[in-house]
Amino acid sequence: MTGTPYAGLGQPQGSRRARWVAPLSIILASLVTLIPLKASVPLLPPFGLMMLLAWRLHRPELLKPWAPVLLGLVDDLVSGQPLGSAMLLWTVAFIAIDVLDTRIVWRDFLQDWLLAAGAIGFCLIAGRLIATSLDAHVDTVLLIQILVSIALFPVLSRLVSRLDRRRAWR
Repeated sequence: MTGTPYAGLGQPQGSRRARWVAPLSIILASLVTLIPLKASVPLLPPFGLMMLLAWRLHRPELLKPWAPVLLGLVDDLVSGQPLGSAMLLWTVAFIAIDVLDTRIVWRDFLQDWLLAAGAIGFCLIAGRLIATSLDAHVDTVLLIQILVSIALFPVLSRLVSRLDRRRAWR
């Protein structure tokens, strides 16, 4: 028997690689908006936000509470949204999930999906209010974008669980 049986008790699981895979995957998901797509209606989901939520709900200890500010800045610079909108909205969603996480005793995937759906809906609606005037007719497109984003969240959640293969990083 090598070492003490309780040597790693109280320390977060994961290695250095696990700590940089989460932010890197969120940044790469934000860069998806740079792919040139021809569409008559912009229905591209906010992949950066969805990846942030998937990592937060899957492994909450990997991302620090200030991480959404920096990752939101990257998303603002890449997506063309008003500077600071994703920084603010992602941080509010992150804190709201943290608060709800302390209140919920146990969670399953359906509850994670509902938490992510609320956060995605909040961020997209608040982003619309920040970026466009109220007389702009984008509400139908926004509703479709919210529904597409919520429907695609399980795919990104599965991708996060694949990226987080703990046994390969020990």
